[in-house]
Amino acid sequence: MTALYMIIVILLILLALWVLALRCRRNHPAWAVLEKYRYAHRGLHDKEHGVPENSLAAFRRAAEHGFGAELDVHLTKDGRLAVIHDDSLKRTCGVDVKSSQLTSGQLGQYRLDGTDEKIPFLEEVLPIFEGRSPLIVELKVEGNAGALAKATCDLLDQYKVDYCIESFHPLAVRWLKKNRPDVCRGQLSQNFMKHERTGMGWLADFAMTHLLTNFLTVPDFIAYNHHHRREPSLRLARKVWGVREVSWTLRSRAEMEATEADSCLSIFEKFVPTAQREGERTQ
Repeated sequence: MTALYMIIVILLILLALWVLALRCRRNHPAWAVLEKYRYAHRGLHDKEHGVPENSLAAFRRAAEHGFGAELDVHLTKDGRLAVIHDDSLKRTCGVDVKSSQLTSGQLGQYRLDGTDEKIPFLEEVLPIFEGRSPLIVELKVEGNAGALAKATCDLLDQYKVDYCIESFHPLAVRWLKKNRPDVCRGQLSQNFMKHERTGMGWLADFAMTHLLTNFLTVPDFIAYNHHHRREPSLRLARKVWGVREVSWTLRSRAEMEATEADSCLSIFEKFVPTAQREGERTQ
């Protein structure tokens, strides 16, 4: 056996392992509804006109315009699901405290961006979308992946809302695979080697960037930073496994047109698209 032959065999084995690591699930039935909509990032917010991100006003506005919405949930100290992006309230409310360390009563004292809008709880948002457009629910894990995923699923079960669930944290997506395989689940990612490191070290940054935890989570879709969507692992997962892709966060019509031309779902902000997407798309 020549050295060249050995090299070829090793490369083929590595390629096979790479493909297997990227394993995804395709054709979840929820996609028939999800793919018809564009999704307003943290609701259809407009800070300049007094509509903060992840506020009830932003979600009502999204629903009224016929858009779906992407939102973020944190688990409070007493087990409620707060709809807010950052665990810290410093950026959104001007106070240096963490939602995960507050009770729901304490959280209710704060207001968003100097408005009268309070931080909503998920049970306040869900009725807005019942019988209307879908939600993309992001799990914001603070060392509580299982508890957060369970609480979110249990609450969603009580409402007639179309939805999918996503998270950057593989353990949250893994929990869904093991405990709620019926739920349409997604892995959030981006190029962590170049942008916003995970804080868990180089190996974690590499694995998350290249979707190497997929074999554990088997996601129905990958939600990837649209600036980084040419990453080879994402393209290979789409090609081999037929996984669906969600692009975030689009801030112009040109970006939306480019990603939708490549059969991606759109999460957008900073502008209002002129038309709601209609019908099903095929890859």
